[in-house]
Amino acid sequence: MLFPKPKAALKNGTLFISSLCLLPTGAWAENAPPQENDLEEIVVSGAFEGRKIGETILGATVLNKDELSRQISGSIGETLRSQPGISSTFFGPGASRPIIRGLGGARIRVLDFGLGSLDASSTSPDHAVAVEPALAERIEILRGTAMLMYGSAAAGGVINIFDGRIPTSAPDGGFEGAVNYSHSSVDDGDEASAALNARIGAVGSADILFHGDVSWRDTDDYSIPDFAESKILRDLEDEEGGEEGLAENSATHTVAGSAGLSVAFEKGFIGVNIKSLDSQYGLPGGADHGDEAEDEDEAGHGEDLVTIDLDQTRYDIHGELKGNFGPFEKAKFRFGYGDYLHTELEGDEVGTVFANEGWESRLDLIEKGGTNWGGATGIHMQHRDFTAVGAEAFVPPTESNQFGLYSVKEFSLGAWQLEFGGRYEHTKHTADELGITRTFNGLSLSAGTGFDLREEAFLGFSVYRTERAPATEELFSNGPHLATNAFERGDSSLGLETALGIEATYSYASGPFSFVVNGFYTSYDDFIYEQASGELEDDLPLFNFRAAAARYYGFESQIKAHLGTSELAGLGKIDWHVEGQLDYVRASLRETAGNNNLPRTPPLSGLLALEANTGMLDVRTEFEYAAAQNKIAAFELPTESYVLWNLYITLRPFKGKNLSLLVRGTNLGNNDARQHTSFLKDLIPLPGRNVKVSLRAEF
Repeated sequence: MLFPKPKAALKNGTLFISSLCLLPTGAWAENAPPQENDLEEIVVSGAFEGRKIGETILGATVLNKDELSRQISGSIGETLRSQPGISSTFFGPGASRPIIRGLGGARIRVLDFGLGSLDASSTSPDHAVAVEPALAERIEILRGTAMLMYGSAAAGGVINIFDGRIPTSAPDGGFEGAVNYSHSSVDDGDEASAALNARIGAVGSADILFHGDVSWRDTDDYSIPDFAESKILRDLEDEEGGEEGLAENSATHTVAGSAGLSVAFEKGFIGVNIKSLDSQYGLPGGADHGDEAEDEDEAGHGEDLVTIDLDQTRYDIHGELKGNFGPFEKAKFRFGYGDYLHTELEGDEVGTVFANEGWESRLDLIEKGGTNWGGATGIHMQHRDFTAVGAEAFVPPTESNQFGLYSVKEFSLGAWQLEFGGRYEHTKHTADELGITRTFNGLSLSAGTGFDLREEAFLGFSVYRTERAPATEELFSNGPHLATNAFERGDSSLGLETALGIEATYSYASGPFSFVVNGFYTSYDDFIYEQASGELEDDLPLFNFRAAAARYYGFESQIKAHLGTSELAGLGKIDWHVEGQLDYVRASLRETAGNNNLPRTPPLSGLLALEANTGMLDVRTEFEYAAAQNKIAAFELPTESYVLWNLYITLRPFKGKNLSLLVRGTNLGNNDARQHTSFLKDLIPLPGRNVKVSLRAEF
């Protein structure tokens, strides 16, 4: 056990669910009621707020409270991992960042209510995102290029997390809140969270609102089905594969909380919030960042296993105002400042310390438009002061500044919808220690059209040409990075990464049936990636950042259907639903002879679920599938396929009361599952059989 902790009543309980069957009686209803239409969900992220999912040209997904309560995990990457087109970097339970369509790192933006997370998570996969999923009320996923509004770091997509830290309107009755407690069997873990909004006064017709929240999570090392190392790696090295049945050094401990005030009035709101996050987590997989890896214990592991101590204090000011501002009818202002510290501990000794102090601000102006057109124009600024001190300071101290100006327009011509826009972005990276300053000026353009084939169906196409400035680690890295078992060397001469792409979407929703599919193809000039050289530097494999022509293409699809209604004694009517999804991405270099595969590309994956809903009880069983990945880069190992069986049971025992009990069983078959997108995939699998019990009350 990594961190000492108190234990709740379920400490020694072992929960096991072998099977659950619902046997309907009576005839199927002739006219099954239509299922809730997910494609009617409104998207808030992006320039055209208020657009329905079924009418967005870019692929979008919205997770509401009910879906989040089922999928929530200790990191944002694992919370979203089973969504269409999404995988994760999985660096253990403490650090997991989303990957969208095979792209991650500096190409995916994780936002906190429209602003960046102001951390160092994009620098390395062992750096956790400084956003607490337990407090999320809503998460929106924008696939494809959302960079016109959010910057070139969103070239592959956006994850926007809404946790309600700044209330925008008074709650009904003047007060609302929720509390949640959970216990999980796979890691003997406990977590609790609470949040409330309250109207505490008024100034004239304006309401003064208070928000407060707190969350706590504490877990031990998690259980695994078999050996820590994969069979492929064990056969290659002819070794035992580490400790059987336990993911050593995977324990976590997190405490987070925030408090703030808002003033909400007829034409808008303004609010402030202060948030604190303190997280400690181990880096599993036997990684040892110290120089004494030869000093091993009896189990054969390095004594100084690495743990992370992450702290962030964040301040936010958000405001919106409707009015008459010349050609504009609404102004939205966002400002966030974050002070982030990431300390790597080798046993009791401080190894490397990463610090990131920065701010981000944006002003979005919504145009008045006319009967058939509308638009938005905005200014976006960021500042980042990044330092790393210690044995693994593989990136020198760097100051980064970015300024962006964007404008987008939309036109409605009967059944046709036209969109186009552009963004100019100026980026400056300064590494005083190296005496190097790099400046980039990028211009990105996009255009799209959508057509209502009929009331139930929508077809959309978009084309884009984007330019992304390289990140600091791509430019200036030069040192050992033991978390990824690599010596990373950047290239300070790298230029803009240019992409030319096309995307198509088709959605259909009619009564009990809905279907959506997105296809994409992107051709890159000067695509920046890490290339394995086959050489060693400081006894580590040498990886060089380089730019080359590349292409990404694939699709994601989802289908949902209401099968009908039946009767069951004691439960009444039962609505039956089925859901399926499938996604695929292919990533390779162009104009390259021999092996042109790009590393850590997610394999074909899918999900099939059956759900039964009543007023008091919901049951969902699903099978999650990932195919084998044999299209691998040089010096990369293949990954075997896996199937996970999951089961979710939600009980609402009191009619009219917002009290629910959720029993979530994941990987009930206790299968060995490894994510090809993870640097640790051959050193540590996903957690084994887990049963998590959660009690939630809303008031």
